[in-house]
Amino acid sequence: MLNAQRALTRNVQGNAELPRVPELEPLYQHGARPRRGEVIMVAGRSGTQKSGFALFWTAMMGLPTLYMSADMSGFTASARLASIVTGHTTEQIERGMSDAAARQMYLDAIAPMKFQLCFDSPIRWTGLAQELDAYVELWDSYPAIVVLDNLMDIEGCESSYEAQMAAMAEVTDLARETGSTILILHHATDKGWEAKSSPWTPPSRDQVKGGLSEKPELSLSVALDPTSYAYNIAIIKQRMGRSDPSAQQFCTLRAYPEHTRFGPYKGTFNPPGVIDL
Repeated sequence: MLNAQRALTRNVQGNAELPRVPELEPLYQHGARPRRGEVIMVAGRSGTQKSGFALFWTAMMGLPTLYMSADMSGFTASARLASIVTGHTTEQIERGMSDAAARQMYLDAIAPMKFQLCFDSPIRWTGLAQELDAYVELWDSYPAIVVLDNLMDIEGCESSYEAQMAAMAEVTDLARETGSTILILHHATDKGWEAKSSPWTPPSRDQVKGGLSEKPELSLSVALDPTSYAYNIAIIKQRMGRSDPSAQQFCTLRAYPEHTRFGPYKGTFNPPGVIDL
């Protein structure tokens, strides 16, 4: 048991803000304060670049990351990481991997990334435990960030609300035991009036399936306008800061899906050039 003074002294460093990504400055200005050791949810309807956003965000923070996905193939995830670093499209990367010189340049470009990838389908708790044990064995520490992509792809959570609730409890315990930030992706409903009448507005908290966005310390709701590539993000839950459960207040980024990159909505996109094919 800790008194208030000891609890604050012990936990203040572990709950520091995550490194800020300059391209996401509009999100921080909107009031988001993602912190270390928290559970963070990114929720959105199908096809809203949740995985791409999670990859970009975690890659750009530069922290040791374990990314577990049942929602992407190994090629898709690794090509997206290469795209983030080089600014090249997935198509360019796929074409370049057939050329020995370009292949080596791509491999060298992503070599410094502190990423471990796992593609179990479904995501199993035993598999996650083994991955964490292997990570500790290799690096003598837990990863700073663990991404679970996504909640409904965790074993037993495909259609069971009770299993999803239990999974969120497990995720919370995992964050507390390891000190890792757990970033979990989840779906919002594609049905209902809001999804049909305003598909490019972030879903409100009550549209997140199972009401599970109430559990994390920070829950973000995302939507993509495919006509302008405006990427709208609402803070629908934040334990220590601004939030709007209705998702009517949101910030806007610009998505570049072909590059797996995001940035301010107004401005010129200058992809980092690493390889000239």
